[in-house]
Amino acid sequence: MPRLLAALLTVTAAAVLAVGAAVGIVALLNATPEQPNTPLITYETAGQDR
Repeated sequence: MPRLLAALLTVTAAAVLAVGAAVGIVALLNATPEQPNTPLITYETAGQDR
């Protein structure tokens, strides 16, 4: 029984750590400012006037 309890606690702790790491990574990704969506190269279309 003590081995089963230790295994259960280990699995629970691992799951809690995994969820905490995932939440932390998502929080860090949301904290970074968005980059401007400006193209590096623009192409002119055939019917465009200058």
